[in-house]
Amino acid sequence: MFVALRVIAACNVLALLGVCAFLLHNGLPALSWELLTEPPRKMMTEGGIWPCIVGTAILSLGSLALAFPLGVASAVYLHEYAGRNGFARFIRLGVNNLAGVPSVVFGLFGLSFFVTFCGFGVSILSGVLTLAVLTLPVIIGTAEEALRSVPDTYREASLALGATKSQTIARVVLPCALPGMLTGAILGVARAAGETAAIMFTAAVFYTPKNPDSLFSAVMALPYHMYVLATAGTEIEATRPLQYSTGLVLVMLVLGMNLAAVILRDRLQRRR
Repeated sequence: MFVALRVIAACNVLALLGVCAFLLHNGLPALSWELLTEPPRKMMTEGGIWPCIVGTAILSLGSLALAFPLGVASAVYLHEYAGRNGFARFIRLGVNNLAGVPSVVFGLFGLSFFVTFCGFGVSILSGVLTLAVLTLPVIIGTAEEALRSVPDTYREASLALGATKSQTIARVVLPCALPGMLTGAILGVARAAGETAAIMFTAAVFYTPKNPDSLFSAVMALPYHMYVLATAGTEIEATRPLQYSTGLVLVMLVLGMNLAAVILRDRLQRRR
């Protein structure tokens, strides 16, 4: 059984290395300073992807800024206050089901609610809110697991010293669980940065040469830009190197965000 598990793990690692090697082989020759700092030109067959990088960073980090505190607050309620009553079980069932819903469904929800009903239009605000709803179930699940990992003796010791339940949660439980909660933040950022269906209806546009100047501005995004180049461009073969380089930059951006979160989590764990 352990041999089988090692083989499965090795297959996963080899698949990941294969994808990375493919992107490096095809995207690295087109990677340049011009690509990273200039907007697209000539029907996106020349120029760079700077507006796409800015848009992806804004959407992913903005959704995390909304979803992480809401997810942590929901997990605290479910684990520390709600207990095992029927209402809590119903919420957990809903959260688990939402975690498995396809992203295109969230995109259509964002289109009908945030874009149309709320009147935000195709904008950063609509995209951030849609991605926050999409990543919220993952963050709630990992945050609740992190709270379960905190020993009950910590809570009992704090209560025995005269602290209230809210003080115990704020000063004892949350600091201990925070490194584990950051795992959910890492997964949320990675999923938000790579989503296409959720933003193509709510935030991303085919082309805009300028950086956004408000929350109601539309943006370009790396995954949607790569999709456009591969399927809807006028010169698909001419843009093939840009497609690979865009995918490589997206992987590097997600890796950088994840690495920063992992470093922060490790530092917090060493302080415990």
